[in-house]
Amino acid sequence: MAVVDSFDFLYSNCKDVFASTRDWLAIFGVYYTCKKTLTFTYSLLSSLNCHVLSKIQQQDFRSLYGKWAVVTGSSEGIGKAYAHELANRGMNLILISKGEQQLKKTANTITSQFAVNVIPIVVDFSGSSQIYDEIWLAIKDKEIGILINNVGVMYDYPQLFLEVPEERLWQLINVNIMATTMMTHMILPQMVKRGRGAIVMMSSASCMKITPQMTVYAGTKKYVDYFVQALKYEYKNSGVVIQSLTPLYVATRMTRYSETLSNPNLLIPSASVYARHAVATLGYSARTTGYLPHSIMITQMYFFLVASNFCYLTYLLIPYVKIRPCSSFFLLCSFLSFSSLP
Repeated sequence: MAVVDSFDFLYSNCKDVFASTRDWLAIFGVYYTCKKTLTFTYSLLSSLNCHVLSKIQQQDFRSLYGKWAVVTGSSEGIGKAYAHELANRGMNLILISKGEQQLKKTANTITSQFAVNVIPIVVDFSGSSQIYDEIWLAIKDKEIGILINNVGVMYDYPQLFLEVPEERLWQLINVNIMATTMMTHMILPQMVKRGRGAIVMMSSASCMKITPQMTVYAGTKKYVDYFVQALKYEYKNSGVVIQSLTPLYVATRMTRYSETLSNPNLLIPSASVYARHAVATLGYSARTTGYLPHSIMITQMYFFLVASNFCYLTYLLIPYVKIRPCSSFFLLCSFLSFSSLP
């Protein structure tokens, strides 16, 4: 049996065999690089258009969509901040929330600061379906130009599914899903008839990846996001703008369980900062986080897949690791092992 004692001889023979394979791998590498470059460039230009150009060319919402805006969950948090931003743009407001005292205080504050009309409607979206009849009676004669489906509930803090009280599970379904669906069903017909209007639905970045210990909450937000995408397809020629907002953490009452999340910063904006950025994106993007730093973080999750799950979980876990250290460790290990599956 002959023995090959020359590496050059072995290399020259192998090179001939794998030459065609090398060429195909090179072609694939060029294709993959070009695809990633073009996708990244498109995302960058879209972000500049959504988050930068939108602030330079401020839209006249009254002339584009109509005189009145309905904001659900508007007594505090993002809903309240959105109401202020819309009033600042000259929109008359119909504020719908369950906290009567806080809602009236918000309404009075807005009317004292802006020359707009404000109608507060006190309802609990976790109640029976009769509340929608009450809302309709109050708004049926108004030209609703913008609907902000903001009302929502979350866990008291991240929990395993069986730890969440049954009452809270019903609230998650009735408020996060039912309210968004029925308010849209109530107001969309008049927008379609007029051929103009805008509907903004508050989803969450938790709908973009599997989010343990926010299981049902993330599921309801996934529904909202898919609901928007399907409606956009069905009514793409109606003249109605439909937008899904998918923010990461925003410092509101929902995140009061964490000291970290209760202190606004660049990555965790206050409700007023978030609303100021998000309202400007209406008409510029159909699906956005509404806040540039959040969009950058989401983009990283898609372009750097190896680190994306780790970064996502780190961002998710740090705020409540002091609350449930053992559970947080379990979540990190189980999620990373699950996400490594094909």
